[in-house]
Amino acid sequence: MNQSAVTTNPVSDGVGRALEISLRGVQELLPQDEWVKKLARSEATGKPLRIKLGLDPTAPDIHIGHTVVLNKMRQLQDLGHQVIFLIGDFTSLIGDPSGRNSTRPPLTPEQIKANAETYYRQASLVLDPARTEIRYNSEWSEPLGASGMIQLAARYTVARMMERDDFHKRFTTGQSIAVHEFLYPLMQGYDSVALKSDLELGGTDQKFNLLMGRHLQQEYGQEPQCVLTMPLLVGLDGVDKMSKSKNNYIGISEEPNTMFAKVLSISDTLMWDWFTLLSFQSLEQIAALKAEVAGGRNPKDAKVMLAKEITTRFHSAAAAEAAEQDFHNRSKGGVPDEIPDVSLSGAPLGIGALLKGANLAPSSSEAGRLIDGGGVRVDGSVVSDKGLKLEAGTYVVQVGKRKFARVTLG
Repeated sequence: MNQSAVTTNPVSDGVGRALEISLRGVQELLPQDEWVKKLARSEATGKPLRIKLGLDPTAPDIHIGHTVVLNKMRQLQDLGHQVIFLIGDFTSLIGDPSGRNSTRPPLTPEQIKANAETYYRQASLVLDPARTEIRYNSEWSEPLGASGMIQLAARYTVARMMERDDFHKRFTTGQSIAVHEFLYPLMQGYDSVALKSDLELGGTDQKFNLLMGRHLQQEYGQEPQCVLTMPLLVGLDGVDKMSKSKNNYIGISEEPNTMFAKVLSISDTLMWDWFTLLSFQSLEQIAALKAEVAGGRNPKDAKVMLAKEITTRFHSAAAAEAAEQDFHNRSKGGVPDEIPDVSLSGAPLGIGALLKGANLAPSSSEAGRLIDGGGVRVDGSVVSDKGLKLEAGTYVVQVGKRKFARVTLG
């Protein structure tokens, strides 16, 4: 975690506490001294700061990796600041090139509308809807028109744009860059001008776009926003960032029992990163729990606490209790603390070949008999189809009562 340069000026207890909350789990807070000044001004005037998060509705569902930034928004919202949940219905028409090694196809207006309808409802499971301002960037982007777009483009140079890592890599390797892709960071930066934001949040892959907002605010005579980036959440496999394409994710709309079981499947090491980024427990509470585990307490106790907290947030306390009971009923105590990690290639892979490759069955025919007998589970669910094929991703596979493996398919 990079906390930037720590301010040397004395601050009030309230500002100090707000800074501590701001820095929890962050990758970068830039510039930190400016953020402290904004916090102090807000405390002195009683005027909330305007904190912006923009999400493009590129898919209809949100997974818990997306909620890392939403959690930070909620923490700042609870300090009394005005959070703005911005849906990028206009920027989605362009397509965000961040982290891409090829041109990203833009979405159709129909796709954007369908996805946007679910975004805010899901985000409201983390944010307080009564205190959240929801906006769409088509409000100010569409009225710009051709002349306004030209004037905006004149405020940034091609040389600066090519400093962006993904553009630079694609250019040097001879991959195409469409001109419209240059418009994306400009339009995202212009959102900050339109909203007069004091702070913009995003993942580490959004840093260039967030800094564009600072630049354009200065160009338009505004006080520049600060930038806060959060790390990308590592997925269930403990290796790659959480992603639907890698099937190492937990969707926030998944069934409580599945959500609970998936959280319990993560490693004991990864659990602490998830506590920092996903839990609403204080850092002091997490540190105390970690000390208890280091002192001999079963790490599964902590993992159950995390699973119940996450399941409660997206469902209810009753659903979390029921999921815990269901997990214990089905697996007689759940996944052991230590299970073998197995990597297999050839996805999609048939369940029989997977069981044989993970040494959970001596042969594919025996695997079939185990499935017929109801003795095989994948992520807590009984497998009944011997023709099941699993895509690339990470799965907790159980045979009988005692044989387990965490299998990663590539």
